[in-house]
Amino acid sequence: MSGVFKLSNQCYIQQLVYVEQSKGFLMDQVHSFTLLFLIMLLLSTLMRLYLSQRQINFVSRHRAQVPESFADNITLQEHQKAADYTTAKVKFGRLPLFYETILLLAWTLGGGLEWLDQNIISLQLNPVLTGITVILIYTLISALLDLPFSIYSTFVIEEKFGFNRTTIKTFIIDMLKGSILGLIIGVPLLYVILWLMEQAGEQWWIYTWLVISGFSLFMMWVYPTWIAPIFNKFEPLEEGETLNRITSLLTRCGFNSNGIFVIDGSKRSSHGNAYFSGFGRNKRIVFFDTLLKMLSDDELEAVLAHELGHFKKKHIIKSMIISFATTLAALAILAWLMKADWFYSALGISHASTYMALLLFTLITPVFTFVFQPLFSIFSRKNEFEADAFAAQQTDAKYLIHALVGLYRENANTLTPDPVYSAFYDSHPPAPVRIAHLNALSH
Repeated sequence: MSGVFKLSNQCYIQQLVYVEQSKGFLMDQVHSFTLLFLIMLLLSTLMRLYLSQRQINFVSRHRAQVPESFADNITLQEHQKAADYTTAKVKFGRLPLFYETILLLAWTLGGGLEWLDQNIISLQLNPVLTGITVILIYTLISALLDLPFSIYSTFVIEEKFGFNRTTIKTFIIDMLKGSILGLIIGVPLLYVILWLMEQAGEQWWIYTWLVISGFSLFMMWVYPTWIAPIFNKFEPLEEGETLNRITSLLTRCGFNSNGIFVIDGSKRSSHGNAYFSGFGRNKRIVFFDTLLKMLSDDELEAVLAHELGHFKKKHIIKSMIISFATTLAALAILAWLMKADWFYSALGISHASTYMALLLFTLITPVFTFVFQPLFSIFSRKNEFEADAFAAQQTDAKYLIHALVGLYRENANTLTPDPVYSAFYDSHPPAPVRIAHLNALSH
């Protein structure tokens, strides 16, 4: 009997040792990931501040003189306005950067999400409804806290430089429409995702990826005819020389669209733009009304040829493939993290759950991926150069040059961005590089 008792006692002691070792291993992981998170947050924040200061210094240093290649088309006053506009935006951008950093710490290690989670859990809803409630309340609070920055950007900075045409009424209506639309579209998608995370087993992340990919394609298809008209008026481009030139270009390039439209962009801003939207046969070509006033027919045709270059070179499909692949990889990582207790504990959460894993992962991913932004910029700029080359084959490159210079002038885009800052933040090549490339194509 004493031997049995001794053996039982030894087993109990071994279990205690194992439990303590497990706790120690878990705490090591918690502390390690917390430290890693804080280090990456600090590095990404310092890097953003460093890049912003580089941009301010570089633009200010070149403010006194228009670059030689633009001297015939951009006045010193216009160049300095662009420099001041760029500097104002970058300086203001530091404030939300500090705010976002502090808020992220408050939500995670500061206990904000833990407090919110525990209060919603007390309502004793099922896991999916609990997750939806937590995420919606978090989203609402974040939107309200971000609102002052949006107001200042629109009604102070954009107003100061003569770009804002948004009224308070339009601003509020847009915000309400966006919120309602987000609820109508976002809640059902979120429900499906959380349900799959709860019920679909170990392979939930594959099923979720299929749902998100299908949803993205569906939204691309419905956006032109169902979503965009909620915010803007779309009118068919009037009959005339402009429409004839555009139709002829589309025919030459073998592009079938569901219409050529003009959007009332001037209702909100004096900035000009043009874009494709839609998917499959439900594609639209859209010009801002402000753009039509800026450019001649030759220049407008060149801009459209550039956009068609993206279509002909399959840039949209390639971008979709990269997006889908990135989403799949992110979901696979989330599936791994979701099962690790230390992931929650390291970020201030005591109760592991699928919805909290999703929310935490969404919050911290930008901290760890900021350093990779130049890779996406390289890919995007490569596409822009290819689209410019295509446009130069379809039209005279000088018209695209004139159009771009006009857009730089009217939109107050700086002609002298810092190269390192631009590599992180700009999807298009810097103005001097792009114009030099087009000049080479025109010879």
